[in-house]
Parts: sequence; C-alpha cells; structure tokens
Amino acid sequence: MNLILLAPEDIRHDRLACLRDPRRLRHLKEVHRARVGDVLALGIQGGGIGRGELTLLSDDEARFTLEALDTPPPPALPVHLVLALPRPRMLARSLEHVTAMGVKRITLLHTRRVEKSYWQSPELEPAKIHEHLVLGLEQARDTVLPDVSVAKGFRPFVEERLPLLLDGRRGLVAHPGMPNPCPTGLSEPCVLLIGPEGGFIPYEVERLLEAGCEGIHLGPRILRVETAVVALLARLF
Repeated sequence: MNLILLAPEDIRHDRLACLRDPRRLRHLKEVHRARVGDVLALGIQGGGIGRGELTLLSDDEARFTLEALDTPPPPALPVHLVLALPRPRMLARSLEHVTAMGVKRITLLHTRRVEKSYWQSPELEPAKIHEHLVLGLEQARDTVLPDVSVAKGFRPFVEERLPLLLDGRRGLVAHPGMPNPCPTGLSEPCVLLIGPEGGFIPYEVERLLEAGCEGIHLGPRILRVETAVVALLARLF
C-alpha cells in the first residue's frame, strides 16, 4: 500500500479523514508500522494526492489530519483493454496489474475457450472487482478507478461494440502466429484485445481482423495471460 486511498465516506471534513477498514488498518500496523505523528501518502478517490499526519491509530480506527491533496494522479495509458475472461485467480491478479500500470478502460469478454463457469465466480461481483482495482491503485499511487464492463457474447461485441471502440483508435489483437511483432512507443489511443488461455479460435481471429484490428505477437513463447498483459502494455507504452 504505497498510497492510502480515501473513499468519500472516509472524509469527515476538509482537514480530517477517518479509516475503519480492517485491511487498511492491519496494513498500517503490520507493514507500515505506523505511529502517531507519522506523515503518509494519501489520495482521494478520483481526486488529488498529498500527505496526511496520523493523529490516532487504534484497533478500530485511524485518523489523519490532511495536508493539501492537490498533486494530480499519474497519467492514464491511452488504451482500452479487451480481455477474454481468465480463470478467477488470474482475473484477480490481472486486474491489479493492469490497474497499477494505468489502464482505465477494461472489457471482460466471453470467447469460445472461456469456461462458462468463470462467469459465475465471486471474483466478478462488483465488490470484489472494486477491491482488486483499489489494490492496483494503492500500489501505483493512483486515485482514478478504471471502468470495467463485461461482454458475454463474442458476436454481439464484434458487430455492435467493437466498431464504436475502434472509432479513432488503433485495434491490436495479440495472438501467437500473427505476422507483426508488437509495436513499441505508442502515443495514439488503441484497443488491445487479448485472448484466454489457449488463445482465440481461428474464427474469432478472423472476425477481429475483419473488423479492422491488426494482428500482433510477442515472439515464439506462449505466455500466461497475466504475464502477456503486462508484457504487452510495457512494450506498447
């Protein structure tokens, strides 16, 4: 937790914040080993970053006197990530990783090789998704939550939603065997589409290319989804 991210309900008034969340209290005590009088990095969800002095730390509550929280969060990456829904444990890690890297728009997509049971996972509950996004923000000292949507039908997504996403954006399909290596140093907005374990099936690749996307690859090695996502984002931007 490199940043204590304050939710609106944590703010009592302009100069006082109170935390009662057990996870953050435990982190303050066990990891930060915080003491009254310590000054720590704070940020307001959706707002600025600054510092605050710890004035009380008990088993049930932490209080901070806030300094100016007027430093803007780090810039977002100009990418909309479309990720075929991974297995639940991998989804949790992937959400944290991509949030820490600055992705602000995420669509979870159903494809042929996505197990239907994954859509029933508790990890897809809004509260769990929010938890993983917050962990990513705390890691990266960011305050702006990503927007996460779902697309449970591949064909409706390609026919109805993808054309809108590609308006003014470069579409990139990451898939083994594509003709072009992953580009580097992009500044233009793009849509990055990544398949599930085992990749997209040929029909899905064809439809994505027909829709106007470019096929790219990361070389001959086959990577786990959570590794491929980070590698692609790091190389693209």
